[in-house]
Amino acid sequence: MASNRQIKDLEDALIKRQEIIESNIEDSKDNIQKLKDMDCNDDLDFAEASSDSFTSEIIAVQQSAELTEIRIALKAIKSGTYGVCQMCDEDIAIGRLKAKPFAAYCTPCREIYEENNK
Repeated sequence: MASNRQIKDLEDALIKRQEIIESNIEDSKDNIQKLKDMDCNDDLDFAEASSDSFTSEIIAVQQSAELTEIRIALKAIKSGTYGVCQMCDEDIAIGRLKAKPFAAYCTPCREIYEENNK
């Protein structure tokens, strides 16, 4: 089980990452809108704008998913259930939480989850 100090450090890291992602998503929305509003002079300009827009949207979707996981982890901290595997109810190793502070599963259960969701 993570100590109160470790949980506080992880909470701070989660909050910082949440702020970064929220800023990135807002920037991506602005960039996508600018690309949509861009005048394309030829097919090459259009292809470049489309590619950039598509890439920005993919990144925003991935970061939105991470943001959701971060918010769930922050709620778990508030409720006192943070660091407990959602599958087996065992504590998630502190090393795993340091690597991925929003981890919802311990390592063995994550492997099972990934195998079942291929």
